[in-house]
Amino acid sequence: MHLPMKGVRVLEVAQWTYVPSAGAVLADWGAEVVKIEHPVSAEAQRGILQTGTVKMSGTDVNAFMEHPNRGKRSIGLDIATDDGRELLYEIARSSDVFLTNFLPPARRKLGIDVEHIRAQNPDIVYVRGSAYGARGDEYEKGGYDMTGFWCRAGSASGVTPPMLPGVLAQPAPGYGDSIGGMTIAGGSAAALFARERTGETSVVDVSLLSTGMWAMGIAIDLSLQNREPWHSNEQRSAGAASNPLVGVYPTKDGRYMSLVMLQPFRFWPDFCRHVGKPEWIDDERFDTVEKLMGNAGEARAMIETVMQTRTLAEWSKSFATLEGQWAPVQNTVEIADDPQVRANGYIVDVDKGDGASFPVVANPVQFDERPPEIRRAPEHAQDTESFLLEMGVAWERIEALKRSGAIS
Repeated sequence: MHLPMKGVRVLEVAQWTYVPSAGAVLADWGAEVVKIEHPVSAEAQRGILQTGTVKMSGTDVNAFMEHPNRGKRSIGLDIATDDGRELLYEIARSSDVFLTNFLPPARRKLGIDVEHIRAQNPDIVYVRGSAYGARGDEYEKGGYDMTGFWCRAGSASGVTPPMLPGVLAQPAPGYGDSIGGMTIAGGSAAALFARERTGETSVVDVSLLSTGMWAMGIAIDLSLQNREPWHSNEQRSAGAASNPLVGVYPTKDGRYMSLVMLQPFRFWPDFCRHVGKPEWIDDERFDTVEKLMGNAGEARAMIETVMQTRTLAEWSKSFATLEGQWAPVQNTVEIADDPQVRANGYIVDVDKGDGASFPVVANPVQFDERPPEIRRAPEHAQDTESFLLEMGVAWERIEALKRSGAIS
């Protein structure tokens, strides 16, 4: 299997999901990702046991750690100590990428800002993940994906119907973080490519705000032209006013089916046959594109009625041969059983090391039509000794570092 990042070493000084998820993607692509954790307190995310309705109980698989940290090596290192910082610098000298989401004051205090790391390795690609960017009055301000990506960048307002009081939250933990992490991984790869071609390295910046704005880009661009804020459609079906074949329709069992056929008249005859209503094809209200769009409200009401005559599973089976675009509205349990997901390797089984395995979502990029081979996230500081020995650090020095508290 081709691993485009094989031979690349990534040094990660980061916590939570946003920047660490970028390290996970790079590890999936073959990079050696060295994760620095405090030798006593460890990565803060290891302590998360519940978010929203999800509890981490009855299992030894911590999804909050596995998603953004699989495939890495964990080094227990206190970089606030002189010995620990010097060891970090030694690792930096042999690294290609430095990943961090520490805030500027912490980076300066710990000696891990651009100038500190570049003094050890002038060719390293230095990558910063921030909440609000590297400039402006708020460049030192922290944030999470709920604040920087979801709320401030427009998704929360855009997805919340105007008639609904309050604001809808992100649909999943780490939602904006995971999108941002994928963006950081792509930016890191591009910087490495440029360094290979030109010999020049880069400082890469990705913020939750900029990533959220990119996700909302078309809506924001429209608002830049018309000065009107973007809101989700007020119709319950979230459909298009003049296109009855764009919408989310309820089914007999209280589930929903999404139709997105942007050329309604092209797909209308085939759709009518698939819902058992061939007489609609020649109905004079819908027999031209102008009439179908002009009478979209009537067509929508008819579709809503017929869609409630069968269950979601029945419609999914019937629509298997439908020419137009559709999808069932699935929950997170159903996604795991989706045959198309399994056929493409979008969920990968990870070896637990005891003969058993557990499934995780793969990153969305595949090379040579093969899903990534994923190794589970490391235990806290599990690779400290083996990694340092590989670096050529003498055992006597390792013992001294332990005694000083610089390593675990």
